[in-house]
Amino acid sequence: MGAAHSASAEVRELVGKTGFSSDQIEQLHRRFKQLSGDQPTIRNLRKGPSGLADEIDFEDFLTVMAYFRPIDTAMDDDQVQLCRREKLRFLFHMYDSDSDGRITLEEYRNVVEELLSGNPHIEKESARTIADGAMMEAASVCVGQMEPDQVYEGITFEDFLKIWQGIDIETKMHVRFLNMETIALCH
Repeated sequence: MGAAHSASAEVRELVGKTGFSSDQIEQLHRRFKQLSGDQPTIRNLRKGPSGLADEIDFEDFLTVMAYFRPIDTAMDDDQVQLCRREKLRFLFHMYDSDSDGRITLEEYRNVVEELLSGNPHIEKESARTIADGAMMEAASVCVGQMEPDQVYEGITFEDFLKIWQGIDIETKMHVRFLNMETIALCH
């Protein structure tokens, strides 16, 4: 009985921390166990000196997943904007690997190369070209017309917000929780 009470207190704490319901936390815990091979941590999420953790436990996993929780229909416009800003800040930090508040061309190239590395049809040089073109587009959105000798130092968070303006990230960047009973009835 004591362990069950402790577990429910832990779940209540996680509900408060993450905004997920206890049912959603249960579903995410099952998924975490699948990903971790029923171990207490998921290891080797990303290799290299990126500053990201080599392994995360379930609470860390939930904290990251909380950025992707669905928008609550009861949220007002200010709360939706805050949620949007938090999601974008999370994305920004994924690119800003040295945490200096600016996404440089090199950092952006590294992310694009890593994302495209699983595609055997895209060579590293093509990934670099894609990253370079995207950074030039970012510069034109954020700075406007640049002088030939002007160097774009990189994307700040405010620039990042401009780039994502008008894109419905609030509803597109979220975890979908499937009703497992409904799925069972479909088979």
